[in-house]
Amino acid sequence: MKWSLRIDRGYNMLINGIEYKSVWWEDGSVCLIDQNLLPFAFQVVKLNDFPQVIKAIRDMTVRGAPAIGAAGAFAMALAVIAAPDDKFRSSIRLAHDQIIAARPTAIDLNNGVSYVYENALRFIPDNGHCRQVAVLAATEFVDRSEHDCRILGAIGEPLIPDGARILTHCNAGALATVDWGTALAVIRVAHRKGKRLFVYVSETRPRLQGARLTAFELQQEGIEHAIITDSAAGYYFWKNEIDLMITGADRICLNGDIANKIGTYDKAVLAKEHKIPFYVAAPQTTFDLACMNGKHIPIEYRSPEEITRFGDCQLSNPDSPAFNPAFDITPARLITAFITSKGIFKPKEAAHLIHKAIEN
Repeated sequence: MKWSLRIDRGYNMLINGIEYKSVWWEDGSVCLIDQNLLPFAFQVVKLNDFPQVIKAIRDMTVRGAPAIGAAGAFAMALAVIAAPDDKFRSSIRLAHDQIIAARPTAIDLNNGVSYVYENALRFIPDNGHCRQVAVLAATEFVDRSEHDCRILGAIGEPLIPDGARILTHCNAGALATVDWGTALAVIRVAHRKGKRLFVYVSETRPRLQGARLTAFELQQEGIEHAIITDSAAGYYFWKNEIDLMITGADRICLNGDIANKIGTYDKAVLAKEHKIPFYVAAPQTTFDLACMNGKHIPIEYRSPEEITRFGDCQLSNPDSPAFNPAFDITPARLITAFITSKGIFKPKEAAHLIHKAIEN
């Protein structure tokens, strides 16, 4: 089986000549590429009710803040469609809360679910109209997120010089968004403009989103890269072999603090120590205008077995406990700039300017 990403007309994934997005709506179902199987196998999962989507979000069949925001929006649409007329309002409220609780850190999930929910509520008691509006609102939310990623890639491209050596962490590509990517959208645009690039792919333990997914996307795009262990980043900073770092984010606070995949903070500290720019690329849906700073971001703790086991193989001392926070907080002072669809902003001004752009 040959795998590739489209390089002539856009950024959709192309598998066996067929274009895909990571998440899409089809005939009343939510379709997902199963990211737990990549890069070793390809499978599209078709989900027909919102509890199935909740499970897919929790077990990371779909992952990446914008992608789970999209999945959550479509899950909310499924919940509205299925809600019984005699308990319509209470049913969709319960579904709203359950979907958001699937993964607490990424604000895109809350934003996507709430956007669909609030639009549907406006048309009660015309429940039939509510159901139609829910699907339209979910599609609108997802399309806007995809558009943001496309635009921010073009806006961020000038920040990458020819010959740049770039460090990234986790997966912030087309798989993590509906399409295009965030950090990888910027890198892809630079590559397609003919710039010579080399990407250090931090493996991103314990689930290896960098080693499995980012490396897969870069390889299919033809971008030169190499996988490094998470703990090797300091060595390459010390050797002066990293020119800039770029990541995505799962939540951006009003003061510019961010939550991102565990391991981002220590790399941001290294970048600051070595006077290397650290950029964060994100769509508008990743900004949480109600969250003052990183101390208020809920951090998801996942199963210790993600650390202690790999498949059927025990990796650690069987009787030792393990802690598994999925995200860490990078303070605004360590971030050079945010790359958004509305421009490139300093951390302390980004949320305010995004808020102003949304209002206009």
